[in-house]
Amino acid sequence: MAAAHRQHKRRRLSPSPAPFDSLADELLFLVLDRVAAADPRALKSFALASRACHAAESRHRRILRPLRADLLPAALTRYPSVSRLDLSLCARVPDAALAAVPSSGSSPLRAVNLSRSSGFGAAGVAALARACPGLADLDLSNGVHLGDAAAAEVARMRKLQRLSLSRCKQVTDMGLGCVAVGCTDLRDLSLKWCIGITDLGLNLLALKCNKLTTLDLSYTMITKESLLSIIKLPNLQVLILVGCIGIDDDALASLEKEYSKSLQVLDMSHCQNVTDVGVSSIVKSIPNLLELNLSYCCPVTPSMVRSLHKISKLQTLKLEGCKFMADGLKAIGSSCVSIRELSLSKSAGVTDTELSFAVSKLKNLLKLDITCCRNITDVSVVSITRSCTSLISLRMESCSHVSSGALQLIGKHCSQLEELDLTDSDLDDEGLKALTGCTNLSSLKIGICLSISDEGLTHIGKSCPKLRDIDLYRCGGISDDGVIQIAKGCPMLESINLSYCTEVTDRSLMSLSKCTNLNTLEVRGCPRVSSAGLSEIAMGCRLLSKLDIKKCFEINDVGMLYLSQFSHGLRQINLSYCSVTDIGLLSLSSICGLQNMTIVHLAGITPNGLIAALMVCGGLTKVKLHEAFKSMMPPHMLKNVETRGCRFQWINKPFKVEVEPCDVWKQQSQDVLVR
Repeated sequence: MAAAHRQHKRRRLSPSPAPFDSLADELLFLVLDRVAAADPRALKSFALASRACHAAESRHRRILRPLRADLLPAALTRYPSVSRLDLSLCARVPDAALAAVPSSGSSPLRAVNLSRSSGFGAAGVAALARACPGLADLDLSNGVHLGDAAAAEVARMRKLQRLSLSRCKQVTDMGLGCVAVGCTDLRDLSLKWCIGITDLGLNLLALKCNKLTTLDLSYTMITKESLLSIIKLPNLQVLILVGCIGIDDDALASLEKEYSKSLQVLDMSHCQNVTDVGVSSIVKSIPNLLELNLSYCCPVTPSMVRSLHKISKLQTLKLEGCKFMADGLKAIGSSCVSIRELSLSKSAGVTDTELSFAVSKLKNLLKLDITCCRNITDVSVVSITRSCTSLISLRMESCSHVSSGALQLIGKHCSQLEELDLTDSDLDDEGLKALTGCTNLSSLKIGICLSISDEGLTHIGKSCPKLRDIDLYRCGGISDDGVIQIAKGCPMLESINLSYCTEVTDRSLMSLSKCTNLNTLEVRGCPRVSSAGLSEIAMGCRLLSKLDIKKCFEINDVGMLYLSQFSHGLRQINLSYCSVTDIGLLSLSSICGLQNMTIVHLAGITPNGLIAALMVCGGLTKVKLHEAFKSMMPPHMLKNVETRGCRFQWINKPFKVEVEPCDVWKQQSQDVLVR
């Protein structure tokens, strides 16, 4: 009897199998994917639950974003299944860190992002090539220190399909030639701002890499000598030629007898030597084009626009900053009836007559940008809302001659809107009330709209549950009551700008702390906001990454202590004019991922406290400081911080506390514009 009891007791005390042991990895990973989608932080909690959970989370992780390069070997050992390595949070990645990547012929790493990192050279790239033979995606953007030797090492990565060398200004034709010969499987290549590359290297690229589908040659020295070879690439779908001064009418005319069936996107914005004649000559060569960008390029003439009718599938036309000649905009309505997106931002010559005619013909228009088209009036808005009822995006910032009554028509007739920008307009509460039918609205920018109040925001809060981004910059008529309604009715809110809304207090911040997806908060110039409200944000909004509290005089060290404890994802902060001292700054510097700080005019900061904070905060890439500090800080200390990859910007601005009322500020801005 006693023996049976002991045996039963042993069975009771024997460890039960782990709850996930019976689940296949495929099912378990589906569960973890759902958990991560709901709350990315939950994976950390899951990993701490048990050894089995820890192991499962390690196998599940596919993307790794370390905060420090020296942690890289341990992190890759901890997560053996990582396929994407993002080092953009590491300001400095030395060659030794890349050499420490475990070398394995079966390495799962397929993508590495070094776009914001410095400190490595050809030796580090070579080590990466040896360790990751299957690498398919490599981003070396902003590698101003990388030259042809590094490009030669990139050429050893035979399986590369995507490569970005943007701003690698020391790379020449020799380096590009190595890449072209070694990486013949490339599909996506960016050479933006590679000013050492000429037609010689580009011709070789076109000869060897005929699988290219996307090519960015912005601000390079390309001319007609290689443009012909590029346009002949059989699979090229996207060609970006922004700011290429070597592209002119002669270069485009040389393509007149060529024919590209594959090209779908062509961007020639800021090509200052291209005129309407050149554009007209190229359209025959690109009959299947879907998107054409000629912003800040050439005058828009009727003859040029009429030539676009040969591109029957054209869906997106961007003409920002262009000068429209008489009947140029009308011709768009007649010749480009398939257009779904039209951008006329900051264009001269846009009138009511021509815009009304154009939109009346563009029945399929989904996106329209008429930002700063200051000559349009209610007439244009009436035509837009009557003809384009399927719009999902409308941008009309600073259209100052449109009345509040006309703005009400937008909400009444364009109920499918997802994005609306009415910044600096006569929008009032009735206009916001009219938007109650726009239940899909996700982005609403109504800054400098001085006639709106809490009543209007209440309508938005009750009717737009999908709202993710709202800009209320300098809306002096709103207070806590309106912000509270937005916070209650828009639980998916990710970004809110309350800068210079001087009636906003801690009550607003306390209500916004319930919006757990909030990652961007701007309360600059809100003097009634204090550390009490900021502490609620820190505890409730754990995804906070960008914070602007400039001229929030009541925010002090207490707020910084809460941020350091709860806001581990903070990347950017502006503390200027706050009541923060060395203590608060030191506590803030414990946030490992902090990259960008602006700390101008902090009366409580001493040179010693500043240096201590800068030395502790190892992830900084950019710091704005008042110029007075430059002579007070030891040069060798500043050099040490700069060596880690941090860039200083010295500001010489006078101390200014007063915050102008919103109406006074707007009048001053308009006076400057008139002058």
